[in-house]
Amino acid sequence: MNTPIQKRSLADEVASLISAYIQSGHYVVNQKLPTEPELMKQFGVGRSSIREAIRMLANSGMLRVQQGVGTFVEEYSANNETLQQRLKRAKARDIDEVRQLIEVKIAQKAAVNRTEEQLAIIEEFLVQRGKAAQAGLLEECVQADINFHLSIAKASGNDILIDLYQAFSSQLKDWFLQIYPDTQSFIQTNELHKSLFQSISERDEEKTLLYATQILNH
Repeated sequence: MNTPIQKRSLADEVASLISAYIQSGHYVVNQKLPTEPELMKQFGVGRSSIREAIRMLANSGMLRVQQGVGTFVEEYSANNETLQQRLKRAKARDIDEVRQLIEVKIAQKAAVNRTEEQLAIIEEFLVQRGKAAQAGLLEECVQADINFHLSIAKASGNDILIDLYQAFSSQLKDWFLQIYPDTQSFIQTNELHKSLFQSISERDEEKTLLYATQILNH
């Protein structure tokens, strides 16, 4: 069964398709999934997308990965949902509240674990955020702000935190566009975001915690 998909959030799309196959009975409990090359051919995507999709489903409890053996379907009930599915039903305000709870910890870990390459990506989104804010481009500013914080999450070195933050962030753009009438709030917090970046750059955990908290309390 070949099911090529469009190049849009590939890992999410693959995870959704595999989840649908499990729910429909195409894959049954304790059945071993096809190998990575077979899944790559089936879905028309690369190895990294397959691995990320498998990781997402394993984190949700739908799959079990046994090193050196393969990936197997876990016990599934109609009440089980992937995190993305659950978040689609959640209120944006609730999602934002949980995001804020983990954002400080993510920043702290990024100050310890970030690489120079990751730091460059964080800085790139910081610059985009500032330019969009000054130009009054709200949608571009919101997206750059989300990308800035998501890039910090990716620098944390914790796969679970990365998955959680990425899941939350994908639901937040519409919410931010509702609560922010313009880019003034983003302009007002731009210096704090610069300070947060600088503290992560200097691997200063104490200042990183301080600035991350100040941003959330602004």
